[in-house]
Amino acid sequence: MIIGVISDTHIPERTDKLPKQIFKIFKDVDLIIHAGDLTSLDVLDKLSKIAEVKAVCGNMDSQQTCVKLPKKEVLKIGNFSIGIIHGSGHPSYLLDFVKGEFDRNIDVIVFGHSHRPFNEKRGETLFFNPGSPTDTFFSPYNSCGILKINNNIHAEIIKLDNE
Repeated sequence: MIIGVISDTHIPERTDKLPKQIFKIFKDVDLIIHAGDLTSLDVLDKLSKIAEVKAVCGNMDSQQTCVKLPKKEVLKIGNFSIGIIHGSGHPSYLLDFVKGEFDRNIDVIVFGHSHRPFNEKRGETLFFNPGSPTDTFFSPYNSCGILKINNNIHAEIIKLDNE
């Protein structure tokens, strides 16, 4: 299974639409995960034209969005558990926060909030933040991610060209 991973789109605050490159990168995915701070539900409509979308609300999402989306979710993909959460608080405590929100046996935690891409295994858990495709205030580049799941998990951060 191939999963497109995105977070912190902040549309329309950061830009008026998703970068075109997202549609190219995600064109063959089986599922899309959005880790919050959509700030517009229209983002889900656009992404759902590519594949099924699982999303959580973030700290900048409206009450209307948070009524429709959970704060966190756990997906079972094959033999793996994937936790999805936006995150909150200072970036230096973000990993501790997201880890504390899930069971110890979770294989991957997909999160956002910091706008900084992160792809690192700590203990038995892979922590994966795709960064932001629309904002470079906290990161030197825009990005998204891909998770490939079969007998193992391969995670990749993809830098966007800012076209």
